[in-house]
Amino acid sequence: MARWAKWSLRVLAMAVTLLALVQPVLAGLFVTGDVGMLDLHGMIASFLVVLAFLQIIASILAWRPGRGPAWPVSVSIGIFVVIELQAALGYARAIALHIPVGVLLFGLLVALLIAVWSPRSDRRRFTRGRKDAR
Repeated sequence: MARWAKWSLRVLAMAVTLLALVQPVLAGLFVTGDVGMLDLHGMIASFLVVLAFLQIIASILAWRPGRGPAWPVSVSIGIFVVIELQAALGYARAIALHIPVGVLLFGLLVALLIAVWSPRSDRRRFTRGRKDAR
């Protein structure tokens, strides 16, 4: 995979994961009485949607011109859909679903983060008809 594409995907995956890690902290602060944290929680949710969309673009660029694997594209699209669902559940105040979907989302984000930082992600993929894509 091209170095620029790999690092773009890595940085965006890390940013999305770190922001998602902050979300339950802000929610906990809101529950303990700091009402202003709910507004910040919502703002970060909106920012997460934007970053997740950029992560889709980075995964597509890592796949096609970057000659990386295709699986990060589908995982990034899935993460984007779950983030949108999570935001909708939060704005609807459907806490009974919002919390477990948040746990699922964080698990997906950590799995993607581990995968894109794995040394195995540095290997070039093979293309049809050729043994090595170098």
